[in-house]
Amino acid sequence: MIEPANILIVEDEKHTREGLRQLLEDDFEVYVAANEAEAMEHLQHDAIDVMLTDLRLGGDDGMKLLEAAQALPHPPVCIMMTAYGSVETAVEAMRRGAYHFVTKPLNLDEVELLVKRALRSRSLEAENQTLRQQVDRKFSVQGILGQSEMMKPILGTIQQVAPTRATVLIEGESGTGKELVAHAIHHLSGRPKNKLVTVHCAALSPQILESELFGHEKGSFTGAQERRIGRFELADGGTLFLDEIGEIDASTQVKLLRAIGEQTFERVGSNKPIKVDVRVIAATNRDLARMVEEGKFREDLYWRLHVVTILMPPLRTRKEDIPVLADHFAKEMAAANGKAAKPLGDDVLPALMTYDWPGNVRELRTVVEHGVVMSNSSRILLKHLPIYLAQTAAGIRSNVPRTHPLPAKGPANTAPPVALPEAADLDLNHLEIEAIREALHRTGDNRTEAAKVLGISRRTLQRKLKELGLVRRHRPKRPAPEGI
Repeated sequence: MIEPANILIVEDEKHTREGLRQLLEDDFEVYVAANEAEAMEHLQHDAIDVMLTDLRLGGDDGMKLLEAAQALPHPPVCIMMTAYGSVETAVEAMRRGAYHFVTKPLNLDEVELLVKRALRSRSLEAENQTLRQQVDRKFSVQGILGQSEMMKPILGTIQQVAPTRATVLIEGESGTGKELVAHAIHHLSGRPKNKLVTVHCAALSPQILESELFGHEKGSFTGAQERRIGRFELADGGTLFLDEIGEIDASTQVKLLRAIGEQTFERVGSNKPIKVDVRVIAATNRDLARMVEEGKFREDLYWRLHVVTILMPPLRTRKEDIPVLADHFAKEMAAANGKAAKPLGDDVLPALMTYDWPGNVRELRTVVEHGVVMSNSSRILLKHLPIYLAQTAAGIRSNVPRTHPLPAKGPANTAPPVALPEAADLDLNHLEIEAIREALHRTGDNRTEAAKVLGISRRTLQRKLKELGLVRRHRPKRPAPEGI
């Protein structure tokens, strides 16, 4: 048998209060209160599902009661009543969390209908919350999605290590989600109200990195015009995330070892020790163990960081996660770009599953966003994805030689299309090389325009040129104009 819902009526006028009680008591468990104190007594001791409250309760303020109810761990759905209604008052009540706003004299049929609607809304929200929790337990931890066998132990490790103080080293290729793991560990650590401070070590020179980490005193070096608080100090009580830690120099490694081990450091230009409480998480796409063997990374610092290691697998080794990730990114990118969420077309997933993803999850996110932005139909189709992905999928699916359907740029582009090898001889690197060469040819070697043609960023194109050996290392100098 289903228990009836609990309704709380807060009304200082006895006639109105009793009239509402009689209206609702046949279908619901009804509680009544004449003022804010009585209402709070019920809210704190009874599981109230819906609260109807007057805006003016004698000397009490119904708005304050609304705010107090909304601050409870399990707040009721609130309906405001007043004889002094105005648009501004209604807007303010809704802003503070009211479900609806009705004016007196009350239409009892309308009130009864509102209560039933409010209960349906509460029921749907509870159901959605349950479903979200189920999905989170099955596929993700704090936004890290994965249903593959490779990801299950990683998600378990994140949950187990997060509440501890242990230093965590996250290893993996670029784009595999190392920073997302750091955020998840921090959020589950018991320190989420304090800061997560991030330092991208590869982007800073040794002197600047030392100052960023530990701060400096005024005049400690040229350009130090004022005291600077370092990231360790800023992260006190929270978490410090050191991204690309394999890039730091030997001198900084020594100071970092002490700061992590003793939770003590000095600002540059000072000998006054500063004590902090900082949980350190580090990440790298390099092989730190090999760097230790080669003498490029301190062994004692390696073991200090290596208390718990999480190895993020590349996307090409956990392709079972691609459908979940792609669907998630499609919804996320639709919201971010102000577009309606669209499902993936039948031709999209096969293409995503056959591609090798050198840029890992980060590249998949970019590809899906491209599809979201470019789709002008009810679904995201293969033709809406970056052209290199469509070409790769087309070549893999067919034994018929394909050509690159790159758009021409201007009337001068009359070069014949480049034929791809047959499927039996296909190599993904070869396909990428040919696509990039053709794009550069069509755009007159303009890398910015070539990146647009390929549906990737200029930075990604630069990286692929290096990875595939297409960088011109020695560009001949242009002759100086005569007379100079």
